[in-house]
This record gives sequence, C-alpha cells and structure tokens, in this order.
Amino acid sequence: MRRADRLFRLVELLRARRHATGQWLAEQLQVSLRTLYRDIHDLTLSGVPIEGEAGVGYRLRYRLDVPPLLFSPEELEALLVGSRMVQAWGDAELARSAGAALAKIHNVLPEALKREAQLARLFVPPIGADQLPWLQPLRLAVRGHKIVDIAYVREDQTPSQRRLWPLGLFFWGRAWTLIAWCELREGFRHFRVDRIQHLDTLPARFPDLPGRRLDDFFDELEASHGVSIARD
Repeated sequence: MRRADRLFRLVELLRARRHATGQWLAEQLQVSLRTLYRDIHDLTLSGVPIEGEAGVGYRLRYRLDVPPLLFSPEELEALLVGSRMVQAWGDAELARSAGAALAKIHNVLPEALKREAQLARLFVPPIGADQLPWLQPLRLAVRGHKIVDIAYVREDQTPSQRRLWPLGLFFWGRAWTLIAWCELREGFRHFRVDRIQHLDTLPARFPDLPGRRLDDFFDELEASHGVSIARD
C-alpha cells in the first residue's frame, strides 16, 4: 500500500470510530506501531485534528466535512450484503478492503441513512469458508495478465500440472472457480481454487489474443447453454 493511501485510510478509520487504539489501527493498516506513530505525527503536523489519550486511544477532535452520499435503503442493504460476503468469502486483502469501504460509506452517510443502515439485519457468517491462499495471487494475475503454473488435483483425485492464462474468478456460493486459457488443452478450462495445490506466478504476461479472451469464453458459454451473462 502506498503511504498516501495508508494515510488516507488511517483518517477514514479514525472517522469511523469514537476512539481507536494504536494497536488496532496498526493491525488494520498492517504496519508496526512505530510506523503508525510516525504517520499520526505527520498527519497532525499537516493539520488533521487527531488527539490521543493514554489508555483510551486516538480520535478526531471534530468531524472532517465531506459531501454526503445518498442511497436508498435497498441500495444500502445491497452494499452491506456485498461487503459482508467479501469479508466472509474473499481473501484477507479483500476482506480488509471491504471493511475500509464500509467505513468510508458510513462516514459520509446522512444521519437518517445511518439509522436505516443500523436497521438492516443482514449477516453473512463465514460458515464453511476456508482461507484460500491462492485467491489473492490469482486476482493479481488476472489483473496483470500474468501467466501462472499450477499443481492441481481434479475431483477424482487425479493430479495435473497446467500453465494457464488467468481470465476471471467466479464465486459459486461456496467455491471460487478460475476461468483460464489452458496451454496444455489449448482451450478454455475452469479450475476450483480450493483444489490448487501450488501456484507460481511467472514474469511473462499473456497477450490479448482474439479467441482467448474472457468475452470469447462468455460467447461460447452463451451459445452452448443459451443464457445471458452480465459482463460488467
């Protein structure tokens, strides 16, 4: 995380709580207490109204003014459910980002909508949600068009080695699936992320070739199953 992003997130965390301990803030930002103290010192020098109290923690002396966000109650519930699903079923980085996004949204809601958000009783317990060590590197590989090598175990326990062009990740309720172009099979294939035994991200980037794009996979799926897929 860039330092500028970290400082912005630190302010958002302080705005979301009446008081926050240094230890909790450091854990949320994944930095040492020494780094946190330095960040707070620099923010204070720049005019951010942070004050600390021994045994209590840090707080903002007054609210920083930002434009309010206007959502309908249904839109708020959709945001809450989506963020909590990411926290329960995503990787650790996604979970932290979802929590930070919720804090930002909460900070700029008018009071009436804050009350609406508190009335929503929508929860996503992480029952059966396993931590997937390969989800984050796969997300980065999809974003960066990086080729990956995987050791994989199929449903019948047959092991397989594949070199893939990761195109997209799909969540099916309790399992994440990778859609990729497989160099071995020379075609689109899907792989359960929880069946990946090992993954190496290679320095090489795969090219953007017609016939091997995610849209091409969607076209094939729609043609074979007659279903329309939201692509945005």
